[in-house]
Amino acid sequence: MIQRLIECVPNFSEGQNEATIEAIAKAIRNTEGVKLLNVDPGKATNRTVYTFVGEPEAVTQAAFQAIKIGTALIDMTTQRGEHPRMGACDVCPLIPIAGVSMHEAVDYAKELSQRLADELGLTIYNYENAATSEDRRNLATIREGEYEGLEAKLLKPEWKPDFGPAKFNAKSGATVVGARDFLIAYNVNLNTTSTRRANSVAFDVRERGRMKRIGDPIVGEIAKDKDGNPEYEPGTLRSVKAIGWFIEEYGIAQISMNLTNISETPLHIAFEEVCEKAWARGLRVTGSEIVGLVPLSSMLEAGKHFLRRQKRSTGVSDQELIRIAILSLGLNELSLFHPRERIIEYAIQDSQKRLVDLSLEAFVHETASESPAPGGGSVAATLGALGAALATMVANLSSHKRGWDDRWEEFSSWAEKGKAAHDRLLFLIDEDTRAFNGLMASFGLPKSTDEERAARSEAIQSATKYAMQIPLEVMRTAHGSFETIKAMAKDGNPNSVSDAGVAALCARSAVLGAYLNVKINAGGIKDKVFVAEIMNEADDLAASAKLLESEVLEVVEHVMSTT
Repeated sequence: MIQRLIECVPNFSEGQNEATIEAIAKAIRNTEGVKLLNVDPGKATNRTVYTFVGEPEAVTQAAFQAIKIGTALIDMTTQRGEHPRMGACDVCPLIPIAGVSMHEAVDYAKELSQRLADELGLTIYNYENAATSEDRRNLATIREGEYEGLEAKLLKPEWKPDFGPAKFNAKSGATVVGARDFLIAYNVNLNTTSTRRANSVAFDVRERGRMKRIGDPIVGEIAKDKDGNPEYEPGTLRSVKAIGWFIEEYGIAQISMNLTNISETPLHIAFEEVCEKAWARGLRVTGSEIVGLVPLSSMLEAGKHFLRRQKRSTGVSDQELIRIAILSLGLNELSLFHPRERIIEYAIQDSQKRLVDLSLEAFVHETASESPAPGGGSVAATLGALGAALATMVANLSSHKRGWDDRWEEFSSWAEKGKAAHDRLLFLIDEDTRAFNGLMASFGLPKSTDEERAARSEAIQSATKYAMQIPLEVMRTAHGSFETIKAMAKDGNPNSVSDAGVAALCARSAVLGAYLNVKINAGGIKDKVFVAEIMNEADDLAASAKLLESEVLEVVEHVMSTT
């Protein structure tokens, strides 16, 4: 079953009082079923961003408790900071991560809003996908005038809150609750102390752009539409909000951005565009920082982008791609960027040790122990991963071979295919053991009544089918890696052709080893149609792997005899 996960990233208007920051964090940690991933305080902004994930009900409970504590401890009448804000808990977005639709996330945001209004008496606005009208989708629009303008704003009928009293609460202000897609809060550092110059760059790049002026672009009269509203010249980056500010803590100005759709404007594109616009204005980017967490895909794509700029292969490990991204984006300039803490997929990983996390020696000893898992299925997947990794190595060596500079993209493409295969097989090493453990668990189910026996039988059949499907997936993936292996034997660096040969031996062994696991599970399945379909495919893959191994070894022998 897919775990239902949502992320919550509340921003509180307190970044200096450590006791208050910790009290809010404690309220989140103490909520069962929630994992607090990151606490990111900013002294100059006087704002702390909390990031936590879990099942939707647990996350909304943690959000409520955090806001309850935060609004009790933070006094907006004395709060000052660089970041725009309108309340003690300024904004509280819910972000669907897995198994939860945006529509469901909106429902949870509404339920949380109602509870905050009813039980805490807070003034609540909804934004993004939870907005009650189109003119309230944008957080900046709701927040316009900030805390200082909130009392007057609440007197206007068009700004009646979505939940709670339309009465100014001087201590707590107002809170904006919403449901949105994943957003990256991203700051780019400049070699200036000028907020005005930083804002000029921000206006150049943000989607909204800057206000049009008649005549002089700086002091000219602001152009207005027929309704009297200011007209804007759009910036260069879609789905990007940005402002410039000065961070006294570091003595620099920054471009502070929200990347609201990372498919339209990825992290690395935002960085490079700011670099270009800053340079055009006589400024230089010195580094950047990510506030909160970032998806793994954003870091991997950034790493690939900068490797492509260097005309280097992108079929390297995730760790290397992340390292290149950190160096290229300057993410360590202000504080160290720790991937295990700042990349969301790593941060929410189960703490249980995986087989692939073991040293090679420990994996061998674990395999040799009296425990039946890991067994032949996991070992077959390991062989497949090693074969695909060897093919990837040959591709990467070929892409860097002196004299083959014009072929780097060709070999980079092969390296990416090989990497995809060995990454998939690495996952299947553990998945085969999980499938076996699941089958053993189904045999341990109670069988005292007819209902229990029926449920147990159904669970055993389901688990056995899965235990048959996993080695079949090992067969498919290892067999698929032959495409890269054969290409590298034929066209890769001839000095590494023996490595392509060993890759073929590993891939064949992986396919045939997984084949044995497919067959041994077939006998326990009652659905003979299912078994026949699986076995037909497995038979074909096994026969094909033997043929492909022979073809690759012929190529290897030929190349070795002619070089």
